[in-house]
Amino acid sequence: MLARLFLMSSLLIYSVSVMAQKKIPLWPDKIPNRVDSDEKEEFTNEDILWITKIQKPEIEVFLPPNRKNSGAAVLIMPGGGYAGLAYDWEGTDVAKYFNSIGVAAFVLKYRVPLSKSVENKEWVPLQDAQRAIRIIRARAAEFKVDKNSIGVMGFSAGGHLASTLGTHYNKRLPFMDDAVEKESARPDFLMLMYPVISMKAGLTHQGSHDNLIGKAADKQLTDMFSNELHVNAQTPPTFLLHATDDGAVKVENSLVFYQALKDNGVPVEMHIFPAGGHGFGLGTGNPSLAQWPSLLAEWINGLKN
Repeated sequence: MLARLFLMSSLLIYSVSVMAQKKIPLWPDKIPNRVDSDEKEEFTNEDILWITKIQKPEIEVFLPPNRKNSGAAVLIMPGGGYAGLAYDWEGTDVAKYFNSIGVAAFVLKYRVPLSKSVENKEWVPLQDAQRAIRIIRARAAEFKVDKNSIGVMGFSAGGHLASTLGTHYNKRLPFMDDAVEKESARPDFLMLMYPVISMKAGLTHQGSHDNLIGKAADKQLTDMFSNELHVNAQTPPTFLLHATDDGAVKVENSLVFYQALKDNGVPVEMHIFPAGGHGFGLGTGNPSLAQWPSLLAEWINGLKN
């Protein structure tokens, strides 16, 4: 009996350890564009886990069972208006879905420009995003993923960051001279969910605009982060999702990015739902919206053909 109990407890410990996910710091030593401050990360959880004042950027690793592993991987960027991160709703919950279809997922806890601990604030999220995808590529064998099948997904302001990575992956933000930095930061595909795309007046989400580039940003800075202006033939294939009645981020953000991709011959698929508002995550509880994950899964499978 004791032996049986010991075996059961050992199996329980083993299963818990297998299920436990790994968190990997983006920067092993000095964090770039960081200044000392008295800020501490803040976590609040009222239905959604909300993280603000991020101090230690990292990726959380979610790997599918070996028997399901497709070799594809996704770096997920939660939204939050560049003020914080809706970490579970648009991050870890989505990662678990990807695991269910055999895709490895990595949730990015990226620094936000509002923090007192950052300088050169407009470049800090992109710097974290570039480093994250390079880490995944550098450790692809460990994660059992194909380093040429790594996409990025972003929600809302996280969609702006994902589209910034997709259009500015060659932006040189040098910091570390290590093997990771030698990897490409170009995503192999983009998935943009009710994304902020533009910083232009009348089109942008004002909160994301003000937090990232400031209320008084000049035309040069505005154009730099209006990602519809930077699409070219090398921009990765893209999946776009939006709701027509989105009252926070205008659906026109997705439309202008779609048009730019089409004009440059980049494969693109777009789904515009008539209703759903903003921030609907996986669409849980809405029979119409809840179909989008399966549409995305079919699209990802189609990329292999």
